Amino acid sequence: MTSISRTPWLKGLLYLVLTLYAVITLIPFMWALSASFKPLSEIVSGESNFIPHNFTLDNYKEIFLQEPLFLRWLFNSVFIALCVTILNLLFNSMAGYALARLSFQGKHFWFFLILAVLAVPAQVTLIPTFLILKAIGWLNSYQGMIVPSMVNATFIFMMRQFFINFPKELEEAAQLDGLTPFGIFRYIVLPLAKPALAAQAVFVFMGSWNNFLLPVVILFDPEMFTLPLGLNTFKGQYISYWNYIMAASMVFTLPALSIYAFFNRYFIQSVTFTGGKG
Repeated sequence: MTSISRTPWLKGLLYLVLTLYAVITLIPFMWALSASFKPLSEIVSGESNFIPHNFTLDNYKEIFLQEPLFLRWLFNSVFIALCVTILNLLFNSMAGYALARLSFQGKHFWFFLILAVLAVPAQVTLIPTFLILKAIGWLNSYQGMIVPSMVNATFIFMMRQFFINFPKELEEAAQLDGLTPFGIFRYIVLPLAKPALAAQAVFVFMGSWNNFLLPVVILFDPEMFTLPLGLNTFKGQYISYWNYIMAASMVFTLPALSIYAFFNRYFIQSVTFTGGKG
């Protein structure tokens, strides 16, 4: 079979398709970025111009200086997303390592149970989650947002796949040096698991950062809103302030883009390590 690298026209076609896909993907983002510098009247006029006729920073001034809760919403989103990400990195890694390396009773049962959880849509567990949080008094609270999201079956499975392909010789050498299983995990395994941890961090952070369904169900105090929920308040019954929504969306996008850009170099390594045997 002829490889793409050996066929110039196939390589050119691939680059053309990828370029078209990138342009199509970027057009909505560029329009939103442009709209964040337009007054509302220009946005609702129906013109499709990407360069604002009446360039203004008033939209950003409004959300930061005139909307008293915007910075609180930003803090809530950052705090919750960071806590969820850190806890997922810890617990998913521990569970994945236990399933890949340790021998204990019921190991296969727990593994297949985790696989079964992967088949359950998040919407199915939404009402039970609400009832449990209500029963223990965690509605409208940080712990109500963080605790239900602090483990993820998808990334437990991903970490298991990574640790299955992890060289056993390193662990055996550390064991001969007197390290306990926890010490091996802490000082040998985790530092070498950075590719998988980085990929997991990106997906978990972005999932928590963009989460709208759980906040809209359990948060009712405007001071506890996250940014996705707070942005919804700019939409009214008779008028939607699209200029403020676009400006706030650009601010909302920056942390996710920063996280992705910082950890992007680990993605190829993570795919290499997590796609092995089961």
